[in-house]
Amino acid sequence: MSERSEGAAMSRAAQYVGDRTLVVRDTEPVPPAPDQVRLNVAYTGICGTDLHVLHGDMDARVRRPAVIGHEMSGRIAELGAAVRGRRVGDPVTVMPLDWCGRCPACRAGHTHICHRLTFVGIDSTGSMQRSWTVPARILVPLPADLPLAHAALIEPTAVAVHDVRRSRLAAGEHAVVIGAGPVGLLIATVARATGAAVTVLELDPRRRAVAADLGLSTLDPGAVDVARYVHRHTGGAGADVVFEVSGSAAGVRLATDLAAVRGRLVVVAIHPTPREVDLHRVFWRELELIGVRVYERDDYAEAVRLVHDGRIPATRLITRVVPLDEAARAFAALEGGGEVKVLIDCGGAG
Repeated sequence: MSERSEGAAMSRAAQYVGDRTLVVRDTEPVPPAPDQVRLNVAYTGICGTDLHVLHGDMDARVRRPAVIGHEMSGRIAELGAAVRGRRVGDPVTVMPLDWCGRCPACRAGHTHICHRLTFVGIDSTGSMQRSWTVPARILVPLPADLPLAHAALIEPTAVAVHDVRRSRLAAGEHAVVIGAGPVGLLIATVARATGAAVTVLELDPRRRAVAADLGLSTLDPGAVDVARYVHRHTGGAGADVVFEVSGSAAGVRLATDLAAVRGRLVVVAIHPTPREVDLHRVFWRELELIGVRVYERDDYAEAVRLVHDGRIPATRLITRVVPLDEAARAFAALEGGGEVKVLIDCGGAG
């Protein structure tokens, strides 16, 4: 028998059915298997990957109808019979990765980039629903006093923590972040928390305004000679670390121009097509190119700490909260520009 809470009679879920369409339907809660838990989802954030799914860009990978979403917070509603160390009512988020444990990457300790990685919310059912059943091993406990809306930012914050950790950015160094979307803003905020000087480059005036409101130094690369600015403000050295978050060919070109001798270039954005890279500059300055992908457990622990301590300005970053029944409106709001992080209220905050 499993331990369960009251009120599991019916659920609601936003399902991607293809053709840029979300449909919100009644669904039956899924009882947990022995090693699973059922969650009452409080909030689910929308990210760029979710938009790609809605646009049909991942139809070869996503089985429809699909409940997507992975940036979430909620409470345990029901425990599988074999689950230990958890209680009904505990606040949690998830680290939405499920790895095989057998491939070369897993055997080397890099389970987060498993050769057969299942990304929960893309390759399997996600969190854009009231009731969600998941493996207990992917749960991440939350402090009892952390607002669940704020906790929905832990997953993207873990992305930023992983990126900054991989960059080896240190206090006193200078970092440049190319692109001020949600992930770029979080990288800049986490980088600042290390004690580094941070400059954010962004063409869009609305995103620059958000970055400036967060106290970040910003530049418009379309109006300023960014290379001259960075070299002047680093005593002619250049940036120790450049994070390419724009996903643009221009961003890649600019990254090599800005880096100091033995600077580190961190490729954060997903580039759908090959880009030209100035390999002579890489050779001449002994630059280091670093790929980053998702996160590890330690990154999640640090993300929880940063959000809980208020180092991540969650209230400013969450610019809209939309009820689950209006999920399509939430996606439209994010696509329309002007929003930073849009959350869907899935109804499980109580």
